[in-house]
Amino acid sequence: MFRGASKVTLDDKGRMVLPTRQRQRALERSEGQLVVTIDRDPCLLIYPLPDWEQIERKLMSLPTLQERSRRLQRLMVGHATEIDLDAQGRLLLSPELREYAGLSRHAMLIGQGNRLELWDEARWNERRDYWVKSEETATDLSTELDSLSL
Repeated sequence: MFRGASKVTLDDKGRMVLPTRQRQRALERSEGQLVVTIDRDPCLLIYPLPDWEQIERKLMSLPTLQERSRRLQRLMVGHATEIDLDAQGRLLLSPELREYAGLSRHAMLIGQGNRLELWDEARWNERRDYWVKSEETATDLSTELDSLSL
């Protein structure tokens, strides 16, 4: 499982060193073979290849006559890029992916169980602060969240 938040740096070529604990998980799960794609939020999603292949099958089984399904397929599968960790544990992110997520030199890598999210650091801090404040005032929690015990 990918957990935790880590500050990471992208070099001028768009390479990012995967933190040790995340690198170990990626090597165990997929021998360093990863897939990076875009999210509906302005961030990138990073999956071990076997996990992505399961998601991709589900996405491609959606009804193609439904506009929402096609849109999701275009965004997630259309931008999916296979990336192998290099010998130094780095990922090379394409300019298109970096541009979509608005990535600058400083970024945040957020563990989300079976995947990682990569955010521009300033944008992550802004969104995180907004989410924390909006949760403080939220009164319309779904039934799933109402029954959750942490």
